[in-house]
Amino acid sequence: MLLLSKDDTRKALPFAELIEALEGIFKTGCEMPVRHHHDMAVPGEADATMLLMPAWVPGKYAGVKIVNVVPGNATRGLPAVAAEYLLSNAGTGEMLALIDGGELTARRTAAASALAARYLARSDASHLVIAGSGRVAYNLVGAHMAVRPITRVTFWGRNLDKARLAAGEAGKQFRVTCDATADLEAAVSAADIVSAATLSEDPLIRGEWLRPGTHVDLVGAFKPTMRESDDEAIRRACVFVDTMDGCTKEGGDIVQPLRSGVLKTEDIKADLYDLARGKHAGRSSDDQITLFKSVGAALEDLAGAMLAYETHRGASI
Repeated sequence: MLLLSKDDTRKALPFAELIEALEGIFKTGCEMPVRHHHDMAVPGEADATMLLMPAWVPGKYAGVKIVNVVPGNATRGLPAVAAEYLLSNAGTGEMLALIDGGELTARRTAAASALAARYLARSDASHLVIAGSGRVAYNLVGAHMAVRPITRVTFWGRNLDKARLAAGEAGKQFRVTCDATADLEAAVSAADIVSAATLSEDPLIRGEWLRPGTHVDLVGAFKPTMRESDDEAIRRACVFVDTMDGCTKEGGDIVQPLRSGVLKTEDIKADLYDLARGKHAGRSSDDQITLFKSVGAALEDLAGAMLAYETHRGASI
């Protein structure tokens, strides 16, 4: 069985190719049962979450990702997300590869945001603002640069030192001008694309800050109790999601406005299936404010795992 480390997984999943792989699987689809979602008590701190995410392409590949999300790891200097992905031959049941799930998750999450931005961000979007300083936030830089002419990136985080560190590392890795700020309002007000990748329980991105033409990308807040945007952002924006079933049940940025009546299900313009299949064109004008909410889906992990395996093996099964 092939074992792919964090570095192996990163090298096997360049963003341009990964974005194409995600678009391909959203076009063709796959079998994707509802993921298992379990809260796990951690004495003395916020609950952790275990996710089990299976998916398969009949007769070809099958896979499952096991994810542990531990918010309290921030105080320990550890990543909030720990994960592994097991890829199998769906025709024979043979176990093919164990892939670093944390790196796979971070890169496919960022790639899904970039895929959405390909349809929803202005073609000349050059200033990216990122709320967050973790692994996914860092990967969002490279992913968005693969689809838009990003020349400046501004990081914001509750811990300014961590935001500065993320900006420094991203600037070196992706060869783009990066800085950090303590003033989120000023940053968002000047942004072309705003990406939020946090575990926030309360809104961070205010609708009143958004200038015409901004694209808002909400990556974190994966539980109904979490939220990264306020009601005004939802009111002002054309709303899109990665998957309709997932976001209307799990993501607080969609679930809470639906419950309060600020948003109706029919107000959600499209999901990534619709965008990839040409059922919706995406952004319709340069002045339009667009908002994309993702909660992640097992088919994204499967697409990334297949790409990583085939990159190392040099052929598909």
